[in-house]
Amino acid sequence: MISSEAVVSRTEGRPHIEWLRCLPFLLMHVACLAVFWVGWSWTAMMIALATLFLRVFGLTGFYHRYFSHRAFKTSRWFQFVGAVLGASAVQRGPLWWAAHHRSHHRDADTTRDPHSPVHHGFLWSHMAWFMTREHLGTKEHLVRDWAKYPELRFLDRYELVAPLGLVLALLGLGAAMAIWAPGLETSAWQVLVWGFFVSTVVLYHLTFAVNSVAHRWGSRPFATKDESRNNFLLALLTFGEGWHNNHHHYPVSARQGFRWWQIDITYYILVLLSWLGVVWDIKPVPRHMRKSLPQPTAKSVPVATGS
Repeated sequence: MISSEAVVSRTEGRPHIEWLRCLPFLLMHVACLAVFWVGWSWTAMMIALATLFLRVFGLTGFYHRYFSHRAFKTSRWFQFVGAVLGASAVQRGPLWWAAHHRSHHRDADTTRDPHSPVHHGFLWSHMAWFMTREHLGTKEHLVRDWAKYPELRFLDRYELVAPLGLVLALLGLGAAMAIWAPGLETSAWQVLVWGFFVSTVVLYHLTFAVNSVAHRWGSRPFATKDESRNNFLLALLTFGEGWHNNHHHYPVSARQGFRWWQIDITYYILVLLSWLGVVWDIKPVPRHMRKSLPQPTAKSVPVATGS
């Protein structure tokens, strides 16, 4: 949870971390220590994994591949469902997220990149970049295609609505289990700590690792203009986002694992949703873009901004 109230200090024109603004983010980490108070149970662990996996998909499938790159189409109501799911990850609203990601692709690993480890260092790219006033506001000129929807603007303005809804749902679920299913050996507070705080902090650093780790360590089958890399382990943990060099080579595809062995769980879920008729026009990877030989830099495909 990132507060929009802060005081920024600057030295020689460089943005500095606003500690007041990032205090809620730090407190989310501290709250994880409550596991020593509430204990653990297999029930709480399963709920934590469920909330983690659902929100990983909310970020990868909707915030990233849909809102940032328009890699598939869906209805307005399901678009909103995906936006709420992504917003529950406590990484701000869909417009803010998509705008900054489009900015990243436009200037990837240059000095204008919001979170490049090449020019700004690993810790900056991992999490410090969003703690400054420079990156507080939504760059609406980059998301004009989505800013026309009042429900998305609402989620962007009231970024805590979805996370608070998840908090209340977890508290209610835990309380109900304690009363009607005591054999599950859990409680409202235990479900909240594991299902929200621990799950959210793990999700934070998985997401952040795509910005930091995937621009430092891994393979580069394609000669993109940036330092993006494919990282197998990160791809498994982030439902396919670790195939980052593939993604920077051809950003508009809904599939980031170009090869059959490059596991891309987000893409598999999107295919399943297409069978159910709730998403369609999933953009594939053209055959010529899958060639293993590095592509000439001049032929790099630009990110689709829709603006």
